[in-house]
Amino acid sequence: MLAKIGGFDAPDFVTSPPGDSSRLFVVEQSGSVRIVENGEILPTPFLDLRDHVTYAGESGLLSIAFAPDYDRSGLVYAFYNSREGPYGNSRISEFRRSAANPDVVDLSSERVLLTIPKPYENHNGGMLQFGPDGYLYASVGDGDPGVLNPAGIFSQRLDLLLGKILRIDPRSGTPYAIPPGNPFAATPGARPEIWAYGLRNPWRFWIDPATEDMFIGDVGSTSREELDVIRSKTSGEDFGWPCFEGTLVFDATESCANPVAPALEIPHDNGVCAVVGGVVVHDPRIPSLSGRYLYGDLCTGKIMVAVVTGGHVTASDALGLEVPSLTSFGVDALGRVYLTSGTGDVFRLDPAS
Repeated sequence: MLAKIGGFDAPDFVTSPPGDSSRLFVVEQSGSVRIVENGEILPTPFLDLRDHVTYAGESGLLSIAFAPDYDRSGLVYAFYNSREGPYGNSRISEFRRSAANPDVVDLSSERVLLTIPKPYENHNGGMLQFGPDGYLYASVGDGDPGVLNPAGIFSQRLDLLLGKILRIDPRSGTPYAIPPGNPFAATPGARPEIWAYGLRNPWRFWIDPATEDMFIGDVGSTSREELDVIRSKTSGEDFGWPCFEGTLVFDATESCANPVAPALEIPHDNGVCAVVGGVVVHDPRIPSLSGRYLYGDLCTGKIMVAVVTGGHVTASDALGLEVPSLTSFGVDALGRVYLTSGTGDVFRLDPAS
């Protein structure tokens, strides 16, 4: 069942600091992060970037990630569209918790880690998550669905960060370091931050702490949505955009040397329009879903549950729940799963009565 939690301004992500079982942090695309404590939304935002964010269409404040040692360091990272550039450049920044108030970020502490110029206004990606290895992963969309530039033209280019999954060490280097093992760190002309490429708009991904596999929901173009899986200890994979949309040829003039097929492709049937990548369930209250991957669709709002074995989806079916205008999934420090809606609602997945 779904339990409704308050009302928000365009919620698009939910998370909690590691070990913090009393507070829930809801990201609002308009530029704020709100704290829910004991069922109540605190009046003062934890992070307020409304005067700094380009909020339009797919742009805005898209996610945050707490440092693994947040209780000591007070560091939190945000992915948002700044007010720089004609379309709101993508920015990943580090912030520090206020020394005087643990419920508020010190805005003056912002340290910009990475700026990615946008070729058009949408396809931002926008997910941040720390992996079990302690490094920060980020998803970046291809930046243009084909309005000002040919569709997917940037995704195969290793000298650009568009259409990629990135991995960086934000606690070392200036402004960050490249972790050991990044697949293109020694490739001439390639951006060393790249972990995987050939993606269209990886709006949401999830690294399962139990298996260390990464699950990516990559939004399709005209006919297919896809779920991609990066197995633990694997990197450098090319997921084939724009050569392929799912397993269908999209642009025969493009070249993809070793494209990896999706773990699951979803046709645009019965109202399906845009996959929303979800999370792997480890909520002890719902053992029947343990280890299962949840995902959904923006237009139908249907929540799907998948069994993934060896990087392949071996079963997928409807969970029997729907969220109107589904935008994202999230998990709190207790492992409880949340879903956000474009209507302004946040829902928690609870055991059936």
